[in-house]
Amino acid sequence: MEKQELLRLERITKSFGHVAVLRGLDLSVDYGEFITLLGPSGCGKTTILRIIAGLETSDSGRVLMDGIDVNGVSPDKRGVNMVFQNYALFPHMNVEQNIGYSLMLKGMPRTEIKQQVKGALAMVRLEGFEKRRPNELSGGERQRVAVARALINRPKVLLLDEPLGALDLQLRRQLQVELKRIQKQLGISFVYITHDQEEALAMSDRVAVMRNGVFEQVAGAAEVYKNPKTAFVARFVGNSNLISINDKECFAVRAENISLTKADGGARPSDGVRPSDGGLKAEVKDKSFSGGLLRITAVIKSKGPSFGEEICASVQGIDSPFETGDEVELSWLPASAVTVRKE
Repeated sequence: MEKQELLRLERITKSFGHVAVLRGLDLSVDYGEFITLLGPSGCGKTTILRIIAGLETSDSGRVLMDGIDVNGVSPDKRGVNMVFQNYALFPHMNVEQNIGYSLMLKGMPRTEIKQQVKGALAMVRLEGFEKRRPNELSGGERQRVAVARALINRPKVLLLDEPLGALDLQLRRQLQVELKRIQKQLGISFVYITHDQEEALAMSDRVAVMRNGVFEQVAGAAEVYKNPKTAFVARFVGNSNLISINDKECFAVRAENISLTKADGGARPSDGVRPSDGGLKAEVKDKSFSGGLLRITAVIKSKGPSFGEEICASVQGIDSPFETGDEVELSWLPASAVTVRKE
């Protein structure tokens, strides 16, 4: 099926005082697409969402919805709803009243509101919670109520600003699955914000990696992970080692793809990438055990553009022939190294 564009941002800029927050952003979102804005705190992600929602005005550029410029259109007329990290539920209202509040404002009959709330609760799997107040719900339940409230109006686009950030890891993973299920079930476009790379890769059709008010790379989740375009993307998505080739380029190699061999004649892979001098020499600096993996940090000692750079290699288990101060050589398979631009 041919994709159809729903939302487009064209050359969006925004400054607060003398600080430029967005620097000429372009982005398109298709009908039924789940796109995630991924980046560190302060890079401009939330500002983008607020501009799409009509809660902020850009300094320049256009926001197009179905090809129509909605700059100047009030938030309630844009076909957009937003879910916040802090839920923003009314504490004096029960679940049914919170979810149906916008329908009440539109003057919808009570019986119809009740029916739609019932359907919304079924969608987020909270049947029977109608009469509970927010303070009687867990964090995950409150977040489900916030999602149901946002979706009951069937917006064209749902904007989610780090909605799972306040939850523990296990609950976050459960709700990731639920949000993706709801999005696919309804066919609504989701624009999602997170600084968690695993969350972005697990949920998204496309990922827009952002830094300092610009997009470093916008591509499918697998493409961003496997073929980062810049050193920042390689480091932020997957925590790659960056090994200098020259002043402008470096290899991005993930820790699990680095092979270490002792420099005293241990076996070496014949198909590893190696410089012409026979190998990148390094010295083991540290070892740490994490999540079933032994992480070994080494400092490159070979003369050249990568001299002094630290790399991290991961091996299974807790036993290792390497000790702090050991001289080692590094290698990796050609397919494991991606050439990226330096910052």
